[in-house]
Amino acid sequence: MPSEAHPKLMKKDYHRPGPQHTQCTRSLSTTRPMVFTGEQVSQRAWCDRMDASPEPQQKDGTLVLVRRQPPVSQGSLETLKARLKKSCTCSVSCAQALVQGLFPVIHWLPRYRLKEYLAGDVMSGLVIGIILVPQAIAYSLLAGLQPIYSLYTSFFANLIYFLMGTSHHVNVGIFSLLCLMVGQVVDRELQLAGFDPSQDSLGLRNNDSILNNSGTTLTTVLQDCGRDCYAIGIATALTLTAGLYQVLMGILRLGFVSTYLSQPLLDGFAMGASVTILTSQVKHLLGVRIPRHQGLGMVVHTWLSLLQNVGQANICDVVTSALCLGTLLAAKQLSDRYRHRLKVPVPTELLVIVVATIVSHFGQLHARFGSSVAGNIPTGFVAPQVPDPKIMWRVALDAMSLALVSSAFSISLAEMFARSHGYSVRANQELLAVGCCNVLPAFFHCFATSAALSKTLVKTATGCQTQLSSVVSAAVVLLVLLVLAPLFHDLQRCVLACIIVVSLRGALRKVKDLPQLWRLSPADALVWVATAATCVLVSTEAGLLAGVFFSLLSLVGRTQRPRAALLARIGDSTFYEDAAEFEGLLPPPEVRVFRFTGPLYYANKDFFLRSLYRLTGLDAGHSATKKDQGPEVGVSNRSLADDGKDLGSVSSGAGLVVPLAFGFHTVVIDCAPLLFLDVAGMTTLKDLHRDYKALDITLLLACCSPSVRDTLRKGGFLGEDQGSEDELLFPSVHSAVEAARARHEELMAANSAF
Repeated sequence: MPSEAHPKLMKKDYHRPGPQHTQCTRSLSTTRPMVFTGEQVSQRAWCDRMDASPEPQQKDGTLVLVRRQPPVSQGSLETLKARLKKSCTCSVSCAQALVQGLFPVIHWLPRYRLKEYLAGDVMSGLVIGIILVPQAIAYSLLAGLQPIYSLYTSFFANLIYFLMGTSHHVNVGIFSLLCLMVGQVVDRELQLAGFDPSQDSLGLRNNDSILNNSGTTLTTVLQDCGRDCYAIGIATALTLTAGLYQVLMGILRLGFVSTYLSQPLLDGFAMGASVTILTSQVKHLLGVRIPRHQGLGMVVHTWLSLLQNVGQANICDVVTSALCLGTLLAAKQLSDRYRHRLKVPVPTELLVIVVATIVSHFGQLHARFGSSVAGNIPTGFVAPQVPDPKIMWRVALDAMSLALVSSAFSISLAEMFARSHGYSVRANQELLAVGCCNVLPAFFHCFATSAALSKTLVKTATGCQTQLSSVVSAAVVLLVLLVLAPLFHDLQRCVLACIIVVSLRGALRKVKDLPQLWRLSPADALVWVATAATCVLVSTEAGLLAGVFFSLLSLVGRTQRPRAALLARIGDSTFYEDAAEFEGLLPPPEVRVFRFTGPLYYANKDFFLRSLYRLTGLDAGHSATKKDQGPEVGVSNRSLADDGKDLGSVSSGAGLVVPLAFGFHTVVIDCAPLLFLDVAGMTTLKDLHRDYKALDITLLLACCSPSVRDTLRKGGFLGEDQGSEDELLFPSVHSAVEAARARHEELMAANSAF
């Protein structure tokens, strides 16, 4: 390629009415297309709103690109004033937009397609309602609360998300992981209050209240239940605090925060929490009474207690658990195998509960064999009650992890199903919706809720189209609350434990994905293992913190030591690739092309220099210092390359000898993977440019993104005049290599002329 066609910066005065343009632009050969960077493509919408530019200018047969002058940005104070003025401006249209934003149902319900959507929504709502009833009763074991409160939670959560949710398919309600986290806090606070931590709060037993018949109203029971009232007080205080956190995050537009909980972290957390849930239910499967352990190593201590008391297992509970587990697992396996033929999932859990309740009632299993049963489940609603502020203050830290886990699962599920069905959701509105599902029901004796994957999958499989199905599910739960709840009096607890254990099947099977995850990304696999192991061996809260820590550590590790390579030309093309990875490439003579696949910032600047010096075989900083001390001091340009495997300090080349010729006259840095520069990175490039200049070596940068170019310009790397930018920055690696060769030939020709 002749040097005349090489892209280079040109200075051209150009004026037209309308927005001003910068004068210094790159000119390209008409035979070479312009390749725009990702940031330039992302600015396309902004460019489309600008006035149409005149015809492209040409000079000496080359196209001249005129960079647009961006709009003058307002100061921070002016921007804040403008936003406050806009927010405080009240009008009918603004009020309508605000209400529609908070309650999306106002927007989509008038457009509801009755003939197309109603059948699927009713069917999915009925199925989910039928599934919710046994799960609500069973998950009360995890939360350490009465089953009636789980039914309350399912009822209110479905109604509120119907009004405020932006997802068409997500089911928000009780979630096993959140029930576990709530139960751990409830047990801890009960123990601190002097209650027996081994006493389970499932149903009302004879020692729980002076009122023991099933016809007793729940309002009277709450006045005298003692332990159970305190337990639900703890749960509602925790739920209200977590909901306030979520609402505040939604108001502050912090929906993006949940994206920092990566998928491997969430999968590992679900796996570790599932093992914890399974451990907590083994005592119910066996019918043994052991202390409820708290704090560090809860899983290990629980298993040790189970082994010590396994001889006290209740034979009736063991037999019932074996039969129920076999039935549920076989039904789930058959359902998965023939799910394409089944129009509606079989409500196996409900059938098992109905049969087990009938057998327990007529067989008098509680009286004859001492099998634990659910007990009295009152009907009706209770008057709202404000959670205790003192308890809210004590559980404020626990509510943070609860709010974060609930938000992360809800937003990730909403976005996943939105992508698969071709619509979009608003993360901040989802935060508000889930937060309100926790804040408002907390006054009605409910506990924490979140989106649940298993029930959402069932909704989509049964034809759900909109959140109207949630209203149908709430109606089914309401029927149980008002009429059917006392019928579950003789239901064995081991049956409920079986339902919980079987529901963990999907999370526990994720361990099979670990080998594939390791092959794909060892760093993500380590995050998965660290999160799951910490959940099991320490606690669920510690597991979440460990997952976040290792996720950030893996991110830092990837940017701190990214891949570095020397590039070579692919045949006669204009493309360059890693010479160590591909065969048959042609290294450009007397030019070194260096690629650093990561940002250049304070944490990896030393690694950047070590990699560059090792691959080029020249420690520029040390050599420039030695050259200043005297011309007789030199360094072997091969000695550093031979010791390149030892990436110690940058000055590790001390004592080496530098010759007059280094084997290359130009170093080209491919900046395409360079995402950003900070102050330390800018200083590194400036020092490198200075050291190379002292050794009569040219440093060129290619493929710089607009943000990197702006940083270089503001940091003083390009100098005061535009000519230095013309000489240092190039739109492609090949143009930089060709320009370097052309300059070197001109310099050699000039030297030979003297």
